[in-house]
Amino acid sequence: MDPFDTLAAWPGAVWLTRSGTAYLFVNAAHILGIGMLVGAILPLDLRLAGLFRSFPVQVLAPFLTRAAACGLGVALLTGAWLFSVKPAEYAGNTAFLIKMGVLAFALVNVALQHGNGHYRQAVAGGPIHGIVRGLAVVSVVTWIAVLVAGRWIGFL
Repeated sequence: MDPFDTLAAWPGAVWLTRSGTAYLFVNAAHILGIGMLVGAILPLDLRLAGLFRSFPVQVLAPFLTRAAACGLGVALLTGAWLFSVKPAEYAGNTAFLIKMGVLAFALVNVALQHGNGHYRQAVAGGPIHGIVRGLAVVSVVTWIAVLVAGRWIGFL
C-alpha cells in the first residue's frame, strides 16, 4: 500500500474527512497555533533587530519564546493532522512544498539563534550582538514567508 494511502486511512484522518465540524476545529486550532507563533516571535525578533528599545529583552524573551514554542507545537501537530487528510494532494502542491522548505529553514534559524552564546547574553540583559540582530531579521522574513506560503496552498 502507498504510504500516502496508509496515512489517509489513519483513523484521525478519516474522522476529519467525515466530520466537517472536526475539520473546522482542527483547522481553527492550526490557525490559532500560527497566530501564537507569529504573534510572539515577530515582536521578539523586531526587538532583537533593534526596534522597540524601551522594552527590555530580558523581560520579553522568556515569555515570548515560550508562547512562540507553544504556538509552534500546536501548529505542527494540527498541520500534520490536516496533512493526513489529503497527503498525496499536498505532497504534489508546489506551495505546500515551498512552505515545508521555508519552515525547515526557519527551524534551523531558530536552532542557530538559540544555540548562539550571543543570544543567551542578550536574553540575560547584555548587549545585542550583530549576529543576533541578523538572525532576528532572517527570522522575521522567514516566518512571514511560511505564513504566506501556507495561505498560497489553497490557491494552487
